[in-house]
Amino acid sequence: MVRRPVAWIVAVVLLVEALGIAAVNWFLGVVVDRQDMSLAGLDPDTMSTSSKIGGVVFGLYFAACGLVALLVAVRDRPPAGLGRVLLVSAAVVHALLGAFAWGLMGWPAFLYMVVVLALIVLLLMTYDRPAAGPARGGPTAPQDAPAGPEEPRGDGGSPVSPPPAPTTP
Repeated sequence: MVRRPVAWIVAVVLLVEALGIAAVNWFLGVVVDRQDMSLAGLDPDTMSTSSKIGGVVFGLYFAACGLVALLVAVRDRPPAGLGRVLLVSAAVVHALLGAFAWGLMGWPAFLYMVVVLALIVLLLMTYDRPAAGPARGGPTAPQDAPAGPEEPRGDGGSPVSPPPAPTTP
């Protein structure tokens, strides 16, 4: 089965990505603070602080997504509720970042984002709810039913009743 290894890989990738995003934004905040630069008249301290806060917020977001993937890997059960929403939103974020990365940084960054997107989608799809079948208590065929296609019945073979006739006022 590929479910647990994919969940472990997604957990590790998202946790490493959380640390990387937080570190890069913190570094950018330090650089802006030390250079004492201003962009369109904005206060350098405000830019530095907002870069650090943004890095921490996105780092915590990706860490939460990594924690959900880690719980999925440990429990071997599908994510539910908020965890599923977090993983779907992480997939959307990686799709958007991949589109921006193509234009801004080139194909290697795009490839990384697409691989992470594919891993998250694979995690979500491998734990998707199975279709109801004989093992799950779903409808089963009678034991003496023919294996081939059904023969047409006298009423045209339609299991649905016809719609009511339209009425006029």
